[in-house]
Amino acid sequence: MATKNLELKLYDTLTREKRVFNPIDPARVRMYVCGPTVYDFAHIGNARPVIVFDVLYRLLRHLYPGEGRVIYVRNITDVDDKINARAAERGVSIRELTEETYNNFKSDVAALGCLPPTVEPRATDYVSNPGAPVDMIRLIERLIANGHAYAAEGHVLFSVATMSDYGKLSKRSLDEMVAGARVEVAPYKRDPMDFVLWKPSSLDLPGWDSPWGRGRPGWHIECSAMSAALLGETFDIHGGGIDLVFPHHENEIAQSRCAFHTGVMANYWMHNGFLQVEGEKMSKSLGNFVTIRELISTSKFGDKSWSPEALRLAMLRTHYRQPIDWTVRSLEEAEQTLERWADLVGDVKSGKVAVEVLGILADDLNTPLAITELLRLGKAGDAADLAATLKFLGFDLGKGSSYKSPRRKAIERAFQKVDLKEKVEALIESRNSARKAKNFKESDRIRDELAAMGVVLKDSKEGTTWEIAR
Repeated sequence: MATKNLELKLYDTLTREKRVFNPIDPARVRMYVCGPTVYDFAHIGNARPVIVFDVLYRLLRHLYPGEGRVIYVRNITDVDDKINARAAERGVSIRELTEETYNNFKSDVAALGCLPPTVEPRATDYVSNPGAPVDMIRLIERLIANGHAYAAEGHVLFSVATMSDYGKLSKRSLDEMVAGARVEVAPYKRDPMDFVLWKPSSLDLPGWDSPWGRGRPGWHIECSAMSAALLGETFDIHGGGIDLVFPHHENEIAQSRCAFHTGVMANYWMHNGFLQVEGEKMSKSLGNFVTIRELISTSKFGDKSWSPEALRLAMLRTHYRQPIDWTVRSLEEAEQTLERWADLVGDVKSGKVAVEVLGILADDLNTPLAITELLRLGKAGDAADLAATLKFLGFDLGKGSSYKSPRRKAIERAFQKVDLKEKVEALIESRNSARKAKNFKESDRIRDELAAMGVVLKDSKEGTTWEIAR
């Protein structure tokens, strides 16, 4: 199967069917994914959409090659009531908190092998931005002018009753939507379902001057403004976690379609499934709340830290639309698989990305089946193509890469002891003596003893050198 003949199919949450992907403009494929609210370390639930849409981004860039041909926007929410509360709790400025948290997020997702998006806009840069095609204040003004929003007591609210097919994405009844949105009862609302586009700010909170007084935007309007400013009024793909379908994405659709008089906001809506930890919902109250940073640097989850590559592989072993149960066992299996692959690819020259894997991914990102194909490649001894395909999927396991298996990390910790290094040097000296005496049985025995310790020997004319096994 030639790459150029691949037909990409994606499951669209809006239509509830798998559809062939046809970009609006093949020369400018556009994708928007809801990013983090930067007030704390990213947890493994946050990591799932980042990894899922990183794979899609890689696949799109392969199918639509060329500099700047695929535009991936993932926003940063840096104005939010949770941010305000956390900054006050820590006694730091809001900007200090969001900068620190944003840098931690970037570092953590880079460790997971995720490519940086094309653009990573901050919400605060698009509240009022005369240089952009649209900003939040101008978008709200459009909605008021179009009869879809109204100002009341310093607030601006979207009038849900003015949109006849509101709820089309989530397919919920009115009662379900009211319950799901945790509707705030307020005297200034015309209808309980109306949601906030703008709200007043006291002097101790972030605020911008607007036609409705000093205030700040509601959460939903942020993504509508940033996506329109950077990708246009209608674009190809909008993604995020399944928890965002309602109310966030439902409200985004309402705002964007009613502001711009368009039939759709995005042509394809993609959502990854929920994540549980050892069969339970992740929460701080249950003590199973785990961040990316904790998994790769501490022993909070299980009795050891894990390689970032194991986190990525464990995520991709479940299809993105299915719920995932995050377990120690799944990480152990991922580490074992990665160790085998690392041993296979070694320092081989990279080959080509396997078209079989590309074809599998083109069927709605079927990563579990793609991993099965990678295992087959490994068993077939096709190390070059295995290395290239792994790298395409965000796994650089070749010699000289940053990947360290648990075995390697344990050996490195052991070799921090001076006496162990001295023992290795003594054994190598004994082996060299045995070789000179042509006692090859003893020489081989010592080599095997060193191998069991995780030491790899290299013999040359200059002598014997050693290194720790990968």
